[in-house]
Amino acid sequence: MFPKIERKELTCLQVNIGYKCNQACSHCHVDASPYRTEMMDKDTLSLIPKVLKKYSLTSLDITGGAPEMHPGFKELVREARDLEVEVINRCNLTILSEPGYEDLASFMAENQVTVVASLPCYLKENVDKQRGKDVFEKSITGLHKLNAMGYGNPTKGLILNLVFNPQGPVLPPSQQKLETEYRRELLMSHGIHFNSLFTIVNMPINRFSRDLERAGLLDEYNLLLESSFNPSNLDSVMCRNLISVNWKGELFDCDFNQQLMQKMPGNLNHLRDLLNNNLKIVDSPISVGQHCYGCTAGSGSSCSGSLT
Repeated sequence: MFPKIERKELTCLQVNIGYKCNQACSHCHVDASPYRTEMMDKDTLSLIPKVLKKYSLTSLDITGGAPEMHPGFKELVREARDLEVEVINRCNLTILSEPGYEDLASFMAENQVTVVASLPCYLKENVDKQRGKDVFEKSITGLHKLNAMGYGNPTKGLILNLVFNPQGPVLPPSQQKLETEYRRELLMSHGIHFNSLFTIVNMPINRFSRDLERAGLLDEYNLLLESSFNPSNLDSVMCRNLISVNWKGELFDCDFNQQLMQKMPGNLNHLRDLLNNNLKIVDSPISVGQHCYGCTAGSGSSCSGSLT
């Protein structure tokens, strides 16, 4: 049984504003695709800056789907930046070349948005296998656009971090070693610069879980995660400092609990609850389960990469 853990200081609101995406990646734990229609409504979206201000949060982590496809994405970014909150955008890179989104790179640069971009390998065949035909070339085009705006240049202050996901039911390799390989290969082959590489474990949830089950590998993968449990990661798991919000405004301890509809303990159910009550956040219990071994296995995994 996974150990009990409690929340520390709340610093980040992570919000999934919609499941619509221009891609349908095999490892996607939210089952995002071009055919999803779930989007956060305007009234719920308007609550986010109020929560950021009330709790003096330092960062807003916007996810999807492709969050940029939400019609309220830019306004949400502007409102958060007006509060001097760091905005993190979970970007799939290919959206930067889609018709109607050509100005996204310049918009994010103007608003000093931190970009966390998915690039599961520096090799075309591996990326296209996991994310779809021609995704690698479109991703490289997106990275060039971001670099042209100053992203990845240490003198500009525009942060571009890349995300690696394994190809299958295995743990990621050493983040430090892999970052060195990414930096060398992307610079030599494509002239691309970035700040950091995050290695993230594939969670056995939704689409990835179904693929493993069809291949007869789900039980084996769950056993790998549990047997690789590293207790030293418990202090740094992402749920300690954030609250996750789905497109309906409902609250969860993390993005993975959100997909499993594993609600937060206590009376925190919606963004409105954060505004209407003076709630005790520090030391409040966090809802855990079998999937939590994915965040604590080996070097650990969080939205900011490995933990150790």
